Amino acid sequence: MEIKKINHDFSVCKVVDYSLVNFDAEYCFTGSTDEEKSLVCMTGDVPSNVIERDDGWKAFRIQGVLDFSLIGILSKISGLLAKNGIGIFAISTYNTDYILTKKESYRKALEVLKGAGHEIVE
Repeated sequence: MEIKKINHDFSVCKVVDYSLVNFDAEYCFTGSTDEEKSLVCMTGDVPSNVIERDDGWKAFRIQGVLDFSLIGILSKISGLLAKNGIGIFAISTYNTDYILTKKESYRKALEVLKGAGHEIVE
């Protein structure tokens, strides 16, 4: 499986509302529930109306469009990283999965995935 490195810094945030979110940014992931409004975006795109934020994340994605019938892809990757002491923040989109790790674990995560046979691409 091909893993694509994303060369940006990311932040995971809670926001008051989405009125200041730049939905046209290169990366913008939102989630709204009865308890919170979440945002994951590049650190430079964090809006001023954040309630909480956690900076220092790096990301990669599973390259290509994943068919919905494929089972266990995210589970296999997250399990492999967990066995190596690497925590993740996962985001799924219609096409694929994005996996974020803290900056200090990013290189190790990519090395672990490469060692397991995944191709790492820039």
